[in-house]
Amino acid sequence: MNSMLPLPRRRFLGQSAAFLTGIPLLFGACATRPRPAALQRYELEKPQMGVPFRLICYAKDQTLAEEAALAAMARVARLNSLLSDYEEDSELSQLNRTAGTGRAVKVSPELWTVLWEAQRMSRLSEGAFDITAGPYISLWRRARRIHRLPEPEKLAEARRAVGYAKLLLNPNNRSATLMVPRMKLDLGGLAKGYAADEALKVFHRYGINRALVAASGDTSTADAPPEQKGWRVEIGRHPDAPADERPTRLLLQRQSVATSGDAFQAVVLEGRRYSHIVNPFTGLGLTDQSQVTVIARKGITADALATAISVLGPRRGLELAERLGAGLLFQRKSGDGVERIVSRKFSRFVIQ
Repeated sequence: MNSMLPLPRRRFLGQSAAFLTGIPLLFGACATRPRPAALQRYELEKPQMGVPFRLICYAKDQTLAEEAALAAMARVARLNSLLSDYEEDSELSQLNRTAGTGRAVKVSPELWTVLWEAQRMSRLSEGAFDITAGPYISLWRRARRIHRLPEPEKLAEARRAVGYAKLLLNPNNRSATLMVPRMKLDLGGLAKGYAADEALKVFHRYGINRALVAASGDTSTADAPPEQKGWRVEIGRHPDAPADERPTRLLLQRQSVATSGDAFQAVVLEGRRYSHIVNPFTGLGLTDQSQVTVIARKGITADALATAISVLGPRRGLELAERLGAGLLFQRKSGDGVERIVSRKFSRFVIQ
């Protein structure tokens, strides 16, 4: 889609969808009263960071909406050029190549923000969230591709380069040092959430405060649509939930939501089902078929928490979410059904 177009009202409630690691999400507002004629709804979708990025906003005219949305997309593209571990010339890849040299590398404000938040989340989760797990993730990507578990000696070799304490950050000059050889940082657990936050900031600079940004499993919202109490976001059922179970519907304003877990993108190796999400304590994919949804103020926080709690499990995950003031829905396969743990804060955003 190359330009933003106003959408008729009939498409507003659930006619458009994005996908959250295989989970369909529907966006819209809870219709109560007609919206003011001065504001119209516009949307733009383009691939960014390997997933569809979808922008929805309300603006007075198409020119303003298009300028803001294109600037927001440009901001996301810029962030990808800094934070991607796939692009060899990205700032992150260049930093990774200094592993073990002892060099303290001064990084951009954007990369610093993500590294600092990642290390904070690593400390809070006691290592369940760990961006230094890149060597494990590289092994696991190959294992899924060739359908064979990583060799024990390869895992042992990777383990020597993994551990968030091996990444040193100096706030005085905003520099990062990768202390041991073969370290590889992977920001996949929080980069999209951060990009969604930054896209909303671009809309705000253009004077557009009623907006939503969705990036696969990460959705960040600003002010509610005109005459509404919030944006409606529908979280898909766990794959093993009964077919007649209703999806969870949320009403969000100035909140972010992220879903993670090993219920999707799984592979069966040697008779066992593994997720694409790597456990930084073992170097292997998760196996408990969970689906974790987190609501937090910032997308970067919701994104990182969803990953960390997928590793921690329901009890410790709930403790962490409540300590950080986040809402949590933890769904996990249990026998022939699905166990659901819903925090009180999460329940506040659920609508019928």
